Amino acid sequence: MMAGTRREDEDDEAAIRRQLAACYRLAHHFGMSDLVSTHISARAPGDGERILINAYGLLFTEITASNLIEVRLGGPPEPQGRSQVNPAGYLIHGAIHEARPDVACVMHTHTPAGVAVSAQEGGLLPVSQFALQFYDRLAYHDYEGIALLDGERRTLVEDLGDRRAMILRNHGLLTAGRTIGEAFTLMFYLQRACEAQLLAQSGGAALRLLSPDICRLTAGQHEDFGGEKVGDAEWRALMREVARIAPGYDA
Repeated sequence: MMAGTRREDEDDEAAIRRQLAACYRLAHHFGMSDLVSTHISARAPGDGERILINAYGLLFTEITASNLIEVRLGGPPEPQGRSQVNPAGYLIHGAIHEARPDVACVMHTHTPAGVAVSAQEGGLLPVSQFALQFYDRLAYHDYEGIALLDGERRTLVEDLGDRRAMILRNHGLLTAGRTIGEAFTLMFYLQRACEAQLLAQSGGAALRLLSPDICRLTAGQHEDFGGEKVGDAEWRALMREVARIAPGYDA
């Protein structure tokens, strides 16, 4: 069935697969892909112990609803035919999904702007409205090498805590959404915040940092803006957009 002919908030697996495939195509469209590296995962319906993730070796533009791989949490992913999961990607995504049952989708990127800000000692600065929605809501995780060592599962989870966005130092950005739409929307604006910070710094003038009171006020205003949860309105619009720019994503 073509996109737009049924509700995309259904919690059946087919709908989740369509939305996750759409998320990959949108990530590429907005310049947030990294060849065959980085991943976006979504919790499959049922017992909460399965996630859907991309097969290693596919570009984001090649991801479809049907070629996403199902992985059961709690153990190493098993190859499915020729398809397999990047072990570093599974470590990050599996650890968060196991520890956070409230999380439906985890998105991780290696964009130049995200990596650049992750390499700055001060991290994300309160210099734009984009950044303020993450004020006192952003976690940080120190770099421990490529995510292949089992001990990093614990430190990732501890550092993320109950937050929905994290900067992985010297590495990139991560969001953990209650919906696929929330994870993507948070990532879009975290990415924009990093881009705005780098542009402001490149001008050479002194930066105007906003006061903690204004930062806290603005962060609160972003929650349930317009009476809707973060990402709900954006995701409806984005699902219309992906149908236009990436026909076949839902195959």
